[in-house]
Amino acid sequence: MTGVAKTELASLNLCGGDRQGFFDEMFGREGVPLKHYDKVHKAFCQISSNEYQSKRNAVDLAFLRQGVTFNVYGDSRGTERVFPFDMVPRIIPAAEWETIERGLTQRVTALNLFLHDIYHEQRILNDGTIPAHYVLSGKHFRREFVNFAVPKDIYIHVCGTDLIRDDKGNYMVLEDNGRCPSGVSYVLENRRAMKRTFRNVFEKTGVRPVEHYPQELLKALQHIAPAGVAEPTIALLTPGAYNSAYFEHTYLARQMGIEIVEGRDLVVREEHVFMRTTKGLKPVHVIYRRIDDDFLDPTVFRRDSMLGVPGLVRAYRAGNVSLANSIGTGIADDKVMYYFVPRMIKYYLDQEPILPNVPTYLASEEADKKYMLENLGKLVVKAANESGGYGMLMGPKATKEEIEKFRQLIIADPRNYIAQPMISLSTHPTYCGEEGFEGRHVDLRPFILCGEKTVIIPGGLTRVALRKGSLVVNSSQGGGSKDTWVLYGDK
Repeated sequence: MTGVAKTELASLNLCGGDRQGFFDEMFGREGVPLKHYDKVHKAFCQISSNEYQSKRNAVDLAFLRQGVTFNVYGDSRGTERVFPFDMVPRIIPAAEWETIERGLTQRVTALNLFLHDIYHEQRILNDGTIPAHYVLSGKHFRREFVNFAVPKDIYIHVCGTDLIRDDKGNYMVLEDNGRCPSGVSYVLENRRAMKRTFRNVFEKTGVRPVEHYPQELLKALQHIAPAGVAEPTIALLTPGAYNSAYFEHTYLARQMGIEIVEGRDLVVREEHVFMRTTKGLKPVHVIYRRIDDDFLDPTVFRRDSMLGVPGLVRAYRAGNVSLANSIGTGIADDKVMYYFVPRMIKYYLDQEPILPNVPTYLASEEADKKYMLENLGKLVVKAANESGGYGMLMGPKATKEEIEKFRQLIIADPRNYIAQPMISLSTHPTYCGEEGFEGRHVDLRPFILCGEKTVIIPGGLTRVALRKGSLVVNSSQGGGSKDTWVLYGDK
């Protein structure tokens, strides 16, 4: 019986090691398993092909039965798919994680201070540290919420910050997701699958738990309850079953023991929000909303929204309901604002960034725009307010027609575009069907909770580009995920 043999795994250094310019998570740059991967590498080398495939089929079947799925808009093959999961875990040693944790805490602290500032005194704009026009022209800057006091001065309660590693293995921040970041349900389900499928190696490796996330999220939501409400009623507001993250919405609501509602389930009476129930109207005090600002309240934002709640903003302004994340956080998601986060950290905290940004060019700066237009074939160009791998040009892999299209888009609306060099994302051994195990590019999305204190679950969602040579890890673009194991310090 041929096994998923050591030669198969060891050969991964040819795909992910120094020869290709990538840092491999398991093999580093030398082609030898790194110390913190030792137990997992040995365990996987001892599994036969048939045994591995059997385990893989069992996990896929369990995901299908449990509805661990995501939706793809505009997919002619059907909207719902099982979320692709690779069983070779990504491992992060304790010291490495400690640096990541400090860097993420620093970053989300600065972002919350920035949001409070731009909606109040605007000191960072008035003194020119960030040119005011970048913020004031931002698509998601909400002028109507200037001087509005959000509960406990917290704007971003849930943040998913995407990290990558360069060819030397250094962590860098790719982007911040401060509106409605998704993916944490897959973190929790991936962990359940790995504990069930590889219990022995999991227990021997000494992995920090992630199962407490729903309880920590619930605490963060309870923390922002309106004054005088000792036992708040909390609800998760979803766009509905056709949303790409609906599985996650139902999953988190169930895990927290709160109601999941759609806009039509809520009603506003005298600046208070109520939930329709079989026993009549029930007050709602905190809403974990998974709907963007534009669709929250048709009396304030998009008039054609069928997803929101008429009068919700009025109740929010009156202090009778709290929202997570707060209205107006989208400006921190703006990829142009990303460029300025190191300045925010220095300005508000008087510190240097622990986790650096990827070098970034702003098309609205003439020198940067000139460089971008002359080097589109070498750069990754991103629209300021797109996500999920959309609105993006991968210059080195693009056709002449695609490059020319983006050239015209940049010229027409320079404020809406940034560019970055093509980063050699790290790779990780990944099962690739008939090809066996090969290196595939990965990133990492840790989840940060801001309530009474800042909490980061150990690990996060490792997303993997399953297509050979692809650098796009988003599930909507053919990506999958891995379980992320953060080790205890003495392991």
